Amino acid sequence: MVMDQAINKAAALVEALGYIQRFHDKVVVVKVGGSIMDDELALSNILTDIVFLNYVGMQPVLVHGGGKAINQAMETAGLVPQMVMGRRYTDERTIAIAEHVLCNQINKFIVNFIQTQGCEAMGLHSLSSVVLFAEKTYLQGPDGRRIDLGLVGEVKHVNARLLQLLVQADSIPCIATIARDMGGGRLNINADTAAGAVAAAMKAEKLVVVSDTHGIRSDPKDPESRVPSLTLTQIDEMVKSGVISAGMLPKVEACVTALQGGVTKAHIIDGRIPHALLLEVYTESGIGTEITL
Repeated sequence: MVMDQAINKAAALVEALGYIQRFHDKVVVVKVGGSIMDDELALSNILTDIVFLNYVGMQPVLVHGGGKAINQAMETAGLVPQMVMGRRYTDERTIAIAEHVLCNQINKFIVNFIQTQGCEAMGLHSLSSVVLFAEKTYLQGPDGRRIDLGLVGEVKHVNARLLQLLVQADSIPCIATIARDMGGGRLNINADTAAGAVAAAMKAEKLVVVSDTHGIRSDPKDPESRVPSLTLTQIDEMVKSGVISAGMLPKVEACVTALQGGVTKAHIIDGRIPHALLLEVYTESGIGTEITL
């Protein structure tokens, strides 16, 4: 039994070798957010995977959101979320809280965790070196009018040059998604769309969106209906038919942005599976959904 286990481990290492060789010195952008940010074990596993990628020669870039921590901080401050067409309106008090939680708490934790594992890491956000620059975004109302969401933005420029310098220096960039506009103001950015923009700007080998579902399902209600591989044409059909909707939609849109920007492959994986990132990148079968042109 012990010998069989040892042989299986060796076989897994040999399988990984080809991928380690293929992806050496390649950039992989990893987006982590949602419920994974609220599960300390799952987050630690993903961060350990990112450290592993770095040690075996890949160049990871991390983009993260805020999970429930921002909502909890707003509740503590006595703020009631204002919703506009199902989207949160972001005022000055809200973005101040979001900035504090994302930059001073979550980003700091991530950077410290990576550094304790022996890797260099650098936090990049509105309170340090900024790599995301954005413009205010608006919703389109049913009557065609623009609807203001407050301090919410869409990425227009990524400082890919700084990111390239960091990964070439063997440091892991950790990006919190509070951007600056051209006037220096703060804008809150959706973490999925930010990751897609970063991956496209860097012409990354891969974008991996770490979610809390087993990739994309042909039947959203059936956990066993995961689709292992999809093309952009198939993605478009699933969006039009309503199979891809709600919370999966921004993740898929980020993957589409990345692929159209020159990224080779995009992946959506379940971060609750121990070491999901390594299983997706370094095994033949993978554990999520792979999206290609």
